[in-house]
Amino acid sequence: MRKYAIIVAGGKGERMGENIPKQFLELNGKPILMHTIEKFHSTFSDLKIILALPENQFDFWKELCYKYGFTNIPHEIVAGGTTRFHSVQNALALVDEDGIVAVHDGVRPLVSQDIIINCFKTAQQYGNAIPVVDVVDSLRHVTKTENKAVKRSCYKIVQTPQCFQTSLIKKAYQQEFVDAFTDDASVVEATGGKIHLVAGNKENIKITSPEDLVVAEALNKQFL
Repeated sequence: MRKYAIIVAGGKGERMGENIPKQFLELNGKPILMHTIEKFHSTFSDLKIILALPENQFDFWKELCYKYGFTNIPHEIVAGGTTRFHSVQNALALVDEDGIVAVHDGVRPLVSQDIIINCFKTAQQYGNAIPVVDVVDSLRHVTKTENKAVKRSCYKIVQTPQCFQTSLIKKAYQQEFVDAFTDDASVVEATGGKIHLVAGNKENIKITSPEDLVVAEALNKQFL
């Protein structure tokens, strides 16, 4: 079974208040994105890694790879699109064999190897696998005129990697983009596919703010 990992890294760093995109900020001594790529490579050394970056960040990424000696993990770079959907769509053009494709956020460096393995295994069996974690806070549904409490047990927080059999995801990404496509599962679901949920890991946070980076640094040190 051929394994692929599409790492989507199209952030601009606006919420981080930094001059460089968030995926390039240092986490315990090296860019976040390098931690993410290393996690997948250390889980499956035969994995084909495809990195979707904005085209104007290609040279900067290459400079970072040279600066940090990040040359031992083979990966292909593809130009990102105007949305996450289009970035994944571009990356799928480099998926050329039957197998399993994982799509992962470049700024989720703390995903566990167990979750990666389980997502690939479940996708091989059922066609796809999406990691989720329980909602621990109370939730309220808000409209323009009212708000009311809802049962949090009916909801899950969705993470990545989201894994799919190649034929399934490549067919799904032939659709035209719509705003309802917030992740890969929603794209596949629009073709009538049933989504299979697996347990995620709560440490697998998406780093989008300065506070997230502080938490990620602490967690990364704990699990090194």
